[in-house]
Amino acid sequence: MASFLLIHGAWHGGWCFDRLVPLLEAKGHVVAAPTLPRIGGTDLELAGASLEEWAAFIVEQARALPGPVILVGHSRAGIAISAAAERDPDAFAALVYLTAFLVPPGQSMGQVRESFPRDPAFDGGISEAARGAALAISQDAAIPTFYGDCGSEDQLWAASQLVPEPLGPMVTPLALSDARYGSVPRHYIECTLDAAIPLAQQRAMQQALPCASVTTLVSAHSPFLSMPDKLADVLDSIAERI
Repeated sequence: MASFLLIHGAWHGGWCFDRLVPLLEAKGHVVAAPTLPRIGGTDLELAGASLEEWAAFIVEQARALPGPVILVGHSRAGIAISAAAERDPDAFAALVYLTAFLVPPGQSMGQVRESFPRDPAFDGGISEAARGAALAISQDAAIPTFYGDCGSEDQLWAASQLVPEPLGPMVTPLALSDARYGSVPRHYIECTLDAAIPLAQQRAMQQALPCASVTTLVSAHSPFLSMPDKLADVLDSIAERI
């Protein structure tokens, strides 16, 4: 059995994994799903958010868990788990990118995002928050982008939980080395119906940074809500290989 450390994506918190956690625990795993520092905080707190702080927090959380620790990052959390693995590669047995940003060394998430096709409906739902230090998203933009295959009640519930996302980590280039980050096995779970990170972009990132395994889910951006059982099975199968 393993410990899973689940890291949420932009605008979300640890709450988004509430359905997944008990399913993994039922398979005998230890699971933690914290909310990253400063998420849901004041304008001043959001302005101070950094990728370095998130990486340190993730390492601290991992070191408190029994090993082996499998670090799972959803969406924006791809950059956070990469930075954490560079900071302390020995803390992790594997990294799992759940339809996540798999960003090459020297680039930022924002730079990679610029290569994605534009979505006027999504872009129109984004606004500045925290005096320009964060971005807010409207429910009308979030629901089709993040929760396209969820039921209407789940869509409204999840969208109502979203909070402003700090900009700092998104624009920070990743400093990753083969000796440290590259020493931790990477796995990717791609989602074919994802409107936030389209499949073509997921696969382009996989090509740039190859992974030890790639698993495909016929899912939109949030399989932890729409198909938590299938996602738990995939994660359990990764744990069996470690």
